[in-house]
Amino acid sequence: MDTKNQENSTSDNPTATASNALNLMWSFGINRNIPVVNMASDDRKIVLYATAHTGVLYDYETNKQQLLQGHCNSISCICVSNDKRWVAIADQGKDPTIVIWDAQNMLIYLDDTRVPVQTFFDPHKNGVLAMTLSNDSKYLATLSASQPQELCVWDWTSADNNLLHTLQLDEDIPLQTHISFRPDDNRMLISNSERQVVFYSWQFNELLYDVPSLTDKDFNRTVGNYCQSVFIRNVIRAFTATSVGNIVVWDNKGKDKRGLPLKKALKIVRVQEKAITYLTTIGNYIVTGDCLGHVKFYDTEMRLTNCVDLERNEYPRDATIHGSTFVIPNFIVSTSLAQIAHIVSDGSHVEILIKGHDTAINALATHPTEPRLAIGSNSATLEIWNYNTKQILRNRIFDKPTLIQCIAFDPKGAFIACGFTNGIIRIMDAITLEDLPQAIFKYSKDSISHACFSHDCKYLATADDDFAVSVYKSQLKNKDEPWVYLGRQRAHYKSIKGLMFGIALDTNLPRLISIGKDRVLVEYDLNKSSKDDLQMLSTDRIEQSAIPTCITWYPPITKENFLLLANDQFKLKLYNSTTKMCRKTLLGPTYGSPLQKMEILLQENPNGNRYLAFITNDKVGLQILPIDGNPHRTMALMAHPGRVTNMACSYDGQHIFTSGGSDSTVFMWKTNIEALEAAVHLGGEDMVPFYNLMDGGREGELFAELENYFYYAQIRTQGIDTMESRKVSTKVALRQIPYIMRALGFYPTEQEIDDMVNEIKFSEYIETEKFVEEIDLESLIKLYINHRPAFGIPPGRLNEVFKILGIEQNGQYTIDRGDLLKVLQSKGEHITESELAECFGTLLGYSDIGGSLETASYYPTDNSETLLEEQLSENISANTFAEQVLGFPISVDQTETQNEANSN
Repeated sequence: MDTKNQENSTSDNPTATASNALNLMWSFGINRNIPVVNMASDDRKIVLYATAHTGVLYDYETNKQQLLQGHCNSISCICVSNDKRWVAIADQGKDPTIVIWDAQNMLIYLDDTRVPVQTFFDPHKNGVLAMTLSNDSKYLATLSASQPQELCVWDWTSADNNLLHTLQLDEDIPLQTHISFRPDDNRMLISNSERQVVFYSWQFNELLYDVPSLTDKDFNRTVGNYCQSVFIRNVIRAFTATSVGNIVVWDNKGKDKRGLPLKKALKIVRVQEKAITYLTTIGNYIVTGDCLGHVKFYDTEMRLTNCVDLERNEYPRDATIHGSTFVIPNFIVSTSLAQIAHIVSDGSHVEILIKGHDTAINALATHPTEPRLAIGSNSATLEIWNYNTKQILRNRIFDKPTLIQCIAFDPKGAFIACGFTNGIIRIMDAITLEDLPQAIFKYSKDSISHACFSHDCKYLATADDDFAVSVYKSQLKNKDEPWVYLGRQRAHYKSIKGLMFGIALDTNLPRLISIGKDRVLVEYDLNKSSKDDLQMLSTDRIEQSAIPTCITWYPPITKENFLLLANDQFKLKLYNSTTKMCRKTLLGPTYGSPLQKMEILLQENPNGNRYLAFITNDKVGLQILPIDGNPHRTMALMAHPGRVTNMACSYDGQHIFTSGGSDSTVFMWKTNIEALEAAVHLGGEDMVPFYNLMDGGREGELFAELENYFYYAQIRTQGIDTMESRKVSTKVALRQIPYIMRALGFYPTEQEIDDMVNEIKFSEYIETEKFVEEIDLESLIKLYINHRPAFGIPPGRLNEVFKILGIEQNGQYTIDRGDLLKVLQSKGEHITESELAECFGTLLGYSDIGGSLETASYYPTDNSETLLEEQLSENISANTFAEQVLGFPISVDQTETQNEANSN
């Protein structure tokens, strides 16, 4: 990285738009699969490259970035006009776009808001695989990413985005991965796949194409796989590079009946032994790049003129046959190792501008007191960045094939722990990255997934993919052995989703807690643990059906000490850190996927609010604390087009960092708390946001029903048959909560009922030491909104249950009637035979609520099982259960079909 102008770089990009709560400020990394474009001019040194779903204009003299956003998918291709003014960026995937930018204005006006000049939505069904701009910048040609492949030519400068030509290639033509215009004739294009070259020509406002044949037998030599194809100005011939070091020269062989120029392979020139990976032109030179890092220049007769060896940093000044002067401008090259180099043409100087990661990035950590960011990748490379100056302070490459999976700084910033996929944990000096003496441990055969230090720096805990937690203890007074292994405990039987240290309120000693996919919360007894004997203090099953996804300590904004846990049902739950009782269930952020990691920002606003940063599968967001279920107190935006693998927050809460895994990119986001607070008021005050979460809102049928049920519950509490005067109240007894919830179509389990009742019952106990015995209407609405399923119960859920418990017969999964009754009584929450009979009596319509089959006056019997045998078939399918027992209006299969059609 060029560091000569680091002092001019600031942590904030002056061109960034700060109107959002989160604003992308910097991109660490590069997409090595997309060629880098040299945008340099006389007064600016700029390169253009792609990272994840963002284009980057990087000024390597001033060390500043212009970030070109607007895509939801990974960028698939970039092209630039001949004058380097217009930049077109396209992506590939669902809802694809092509965005065209005026690079000249962005580089001149540093305060520009970076609004694109043109955007094409859904240009092709699955996005764009390749595209190019004509020499005069007037036309844009795009190739679709799906077969049969489609070629479109756009007059993008016209007001109505005129689509000039659309051409569908035959299905037997392989996907064309590269395309370019002829420099001196906009009516001619060339494209190629690995095995086929296609020539295109406009004739009488019609786009035609020719597919010349070329096999190994034609010239009695191996052709190889095609790399890229180009035209040269004022030359009829076209050139294609191959994987065996050949250049195929194409020439005209006449025209067909339609007037389409036909091409043929004139000759194959073997220019080198190794594969050519890139082909382009500079002036009248044909330029190749190969797998060995050589850049070679040829004239139109395919004679070698000059060569650059990037690996040896060699650049001969004069390699021409006649000894003539070789003159070309400085140029940029990018490598398969995610490096960008600047080549000075008048000497032998090769300057490395960017060293990115060529493998996935999963490990991130920030320094506790300084602006430092640690990045670890699957290439076994650990980097320490100063994220204010964007300068690498230190890096270390470990022996392969070890892959870095997690990183953690200690609270003082003196040490850094690094966990690897082979089970090794290293404790290093945070400045030099050198291993501490006797501080390389391998007590696991599986990948280290989590690592964290205690607040007093005395303990380091790790979790691995073998569902085990290991603890290491500090003994810094012993310089020869500053860290020792304390013990290992396999406390979970499924993957560990969270590992963290806390502080005991009464003793200030560290507490260690882990949460697993097995729904078990484990606390470890560090005081009673000894070498090779890590003790557990408690194990609690804290979820009934939901799967925990992440956990953190709730900040001290309440008198009660809480653990904050997120699950896969889009709920956030507060648990008393001592009793492990669920004290509150709240609707969490609902941005397509559950929370995968969350962290409290060390930042407050003048109102005293605290904030929670989080990531989902593909988004990063912020949540205002305290959490109450109001969706307007949270925001999120697309972080990476694939999967967000990790998140880290700066020590001052000003920045959030996210890694994109396979996209080899880390994004730096600037937090804007004022914008987040302002957005809250747009959703309304007090109960308005919760009314809006109900179907129909405050004036809808659901609210009216809930209001009626609320007053019916008052009548039921006072007695239905009483003749005494009714007492009008604004509250109902807590024991009426389950009846109201079920009347609204929400059927909580007994455990969920206990959680709801306890949430209200203990809500004021810390302040008053008294239990709450009643609930008002507004609190009941919040309770209903926060506890009900975030997206309802999908009809397909019933089919999933029958697939698990049943046997396939004639394309349907069925359960034996007796087995179904047995499962209902023996699995899950306990239910007696009489309670089961009561439920079926109500569902089948033979008794009132609270009655059973035995008490049905019009269907007298003392054998409920016999009645069920008469009413239910011997083998019960999901449709039968839905229609006959639950009373669904349509079958499960029909519902799934409708849902699939709606989603499509």
